Amino acid sequence: MKIGFDNDKYLKMQSSHIKERIAQFGDKLYLEFGGKLFDDYHASRVLPGFAPDSKLQMLLQLKDQAEVVIAISASDIERNKVRGDLGITYDNDVIRLIEVYREKGLYVGSVVITQYDGQKAADVFKTRLENRNINVYLHYLIDGYPTNTKRIISSEGFGKNDYIETTKPLVVVTAPGPGSGKMATCLSQLYHEHIRGVKAGYAKFETFPIWNLSLNHPVNLAYEAATADLNDVNMIDPFHLEAYNKVTVNYNRDIEIFPVLKNMFEEIYGTSPYNSPTDMGVNMAGLCISDDEACREASRQEIIRRYYNTMNRYVREECSIDEVNKQELVMNQAKVVVEDRKCVAAANQKAKEAGCFAGAIELEDGTIITGRTSDFMGSCSAILINALKYLANIDDDTLLISPSAFGPIQHLKTEYLGSINPRLHSDEILIALSLSAVDNNEAKLALQQLPKLNGTQAHITSSIGPMDAKVFSSLGIQITYNAKKQ
Repeated sequence: MKIGFDNDKYLKMQSSHIKERIAQFGDKLYLEFGGKLFDDYHASRVLPGFAPDSKLQMLLQLKDQAEVVIAISASDIERNKVRGDLGITYDNDVIRLIEVYREKGLYVGSVVITQYDGQKAADVFKTRLENRNINVYLHYLIDGYPTNTKRIISSEGFGKNDYIETTKPLVVVTAPGPGSGKMATCLSQLYHEHIRGVKAGYAKFETFPIWNLSLNHPVNLAYEAATADLNDVNMIDPFHLEAYNKVTVNYNRDIEIFPVLKNMFEEIYGTSPYNSPTDMGVNMAGLCISDDEACREASRQEIIRRYYNTMNRYVREECSIDEVNKQELVMNQAKVVVEDRKCVAAANQKAKEAGCFAGAIELEDGTIITGRTSDFMGSCSAILINALKYLANIDDDTLLISPSAFGPIQHLKTEYLGSINPRLHSDEILIALSLSAVDNNEAKLALQQLPKLNGTQAHITSSIGPMDAKVFSSLGIQITYNAKKQ
């Protein structure tokens, strides 16, 4: 993928800007970190050149004065919400994040469970954390949130939340995903700090939407696609337009909550340091785009991938038709169709020619490799083997795995493991290829090409199983597939 983002410039500008914001306030700054702190793969996909751990690298420069608070919504715990990029539930991701942050040298002070309303799953998770000696706090649902500011800024609102004990001047509030209640956590803490006589401030580090790109820029539309389950909508910031007569982009939840934040600052300090939601942010990403068209194209591809992901979630009854409609609307705004993803068009053509399910993979040099379902292999396995042959410069007719090797594996699957599908999945093909590589130099050469698949694009015309999805994810192949019931 063509590079479109200057990551070195970004690190310097972003770090400097955050330090300026910290200096703006007195005793303590609550810094909301939107998106992923150290594995922001969405940003790296839509801004090619962006390092997934950029935010972490900046935070490590401030680790002596910073602590981390992780927020997770009780409703997300209850419904076992899953991180799409990693395939793990939000609660398990919280534990993973704590371990990773601590390994990196960051101090994780506590976890706050937000939007708590007696959910049993949240109680179980709270006990699980406490058994690991992790401090856990509860923030409750507030009637009238976010519009009833009088109730919110009172003992009946933020006042009933647990006060999170912190010890560092910079408190970074992060989460496993969007909608976890990070901003509400920060606002609640401002209320409690004020009661305790502590002068605290708030700022927001959110990469998307990018405030100085247009409303319908593909990078910003890709953010809408990524948050379709939350029904986030990018909007012109009306407060910024009124205050400065400048057009900037923000999103609905920040715009809705801004009057609450402004009112809170005015009650605490007599005046607000911010005139708009855009003012709250510290994001410099839009100033570090080096190739706008490269980022546009990368974002258009991300929008298509998000559409396929939502379609499959809909077939599995994991989301409503409204989310599908939202993705279709975003695609229309971005002026893209699924065939703009080259591997989709190639896979569909191969399926039409072969009269069966098929797949295609687009390699780094732009070459499209296709494959089809056979008696021995599914489409995922076929395109994987065919791509490795191409990368190793091995003739397509060469057998890397002896047909006699397929039989025992298929017999094991169907006779002993209870599978009704004799075809080999991706993991089984790679195991067979590894065994062949012991005395077959061409198989060994093909196996050595696996790292070259990282970052490639693939599409399958049928649904795929969890193991194929896991193998492709592990190899760094960004795969889409048609929504079909199993």
